[in-house]
Amino acid sequence: MKLFQRLLVAPAALGLMAPLAANADVTAVSNDSDLSSEVIQARVDGVEAQLGEIQAGQFSSTTTMSGKAAFITGYVDDDAEEDTDSITFEYMYQLNLNTSFTGEDNLYTRIKTGNVSDHFADKGQGTYLSAANGNGDVLEVDKLWYQFPVGDSLQVWVGPRIENYYMLASAPSIYRPITKQFALGPNGSAYGSSTSPGFGVAWTQGVEDPSSARWALSANYTSKDGASSSKDKGIFGEDSRKFFLTKLEYGSPRWQVSGSMSVKEGGGYDGYFHSALAKGAKTDMTAYGIRAYWKPEIAGSIPSVQLGYDFTTIDDAAVGAAEDSSGWMVGFNWRDLFIDGNSAGLALGQRMTATGIKGGGDDPSEDNTVWEAYYTFKVNDGVSVTPAVFGGNDVEADGKDISGAVLLTEFRF
Repeated sequence: MKLFQRLLVAPAALGLMAPLAANADVTAVSNDSDLSSEVIQARVDGVEAQLGEIQAGQFSSTTTMSGKAAFITGYVDDDAEEDTDSITFEYMYQLNLNTSFTGEDNLYTRIKTGNVSDHFADKGQGTYLSAANGNGDVLEVDKLWYQFPVGDSLQVWVGPRIENYYMLASAPSIYRPITKQFALGPNGSAYGSSTSPGFGVAWTQGVEDPSSARWALSANYTSKDGASSSKDKGIFGEDSRKFFLTKLEYGSPRWQVSGSMSVKEGGGYDGYFHSALAKGAKTDMTAYGIRAYWKPEIAGSIPSVQLGYDFTTIDDAAVGAAEDSSGWMVGFNWRDLFIDGNSAGLALGQRMTATGIKGGGDDPSEDNTVWEAYYTFKVNDGVSVTPAVFGGNDVEADGKDISGAVLLTEFRF
């Protein structure tokens, strides 16, 4: 982006410098050296002033842009449906804008679009891809928030489009997923609030040695109905869907253990956050998440390990609906596996399933298991190709098994 700005400014600067150069040639032969110096200095001052006016109208030099495009080719075979194994070719496109006003703050804007639909956008059965976007080819502001420090230990976030897991001292998971159900280690009940208005703060203990362990504490609030002006809604309204999240962690850059508590009021939970028996519930819930990870000191045959377990209690559940639920995952990532720059991933887990049903009964997906495996070929610094396979059994219902494959080609710039 700075190069783009310079390309805009350079022709104007050359145009302004031409008269100055001509004048310098004339004054260089003048016997009055003091006069020639004064004239040159005056011209320089004029050029600087006019360059300042030109630059003031250009793209901010404190703003950087990056982005990526993903080509998604693959299929999903759902044995509960007919003719679901067609191969599809879809895409996602994303732009990231970061603007700093003080050198320590950041205004983040993410613009995104895509045409992913059907199975690769299905949160319920676990085939929703991390790279998926279904905006229907329309560019939209997907994320928008402002982050700034307070002193040396506090970070503050506020924004009209943010999710709670962005407002943390560190990410809850280091595993890099293909399907979104393994994001956040896993994508259960403790984390995730959908993109909403919100704010948060995180404190990190100061340490002299960056490699040593430290404590960190995060807390944030989001409101799913924060942009609504309807009665009793809005960001603090009585009928708004409100999410509170706190996370306490201890660890170093190589390992960490953490615990979180999330209170969600008003229901409206997303499809991959809970048991199928809680979908559409308008009641409140309290979720707890336990996370731990470890990274090897040297990349290669030894993988990093991510562990996660979520459990939830749901208030005032209807008869036949989930009162308690839980889910777990274990994930492995290898860096520089076989070839420097290439990587691999493997994850296994159980999606959130009801462990207690009001009035008795069993969750039809109580024995579900889900998994994924992939290998990423790094073509160069900007291009990678990832073939992946994934599947699950007893997903959403007893006996509903799925399997699929995808070839993900990503272009980063």
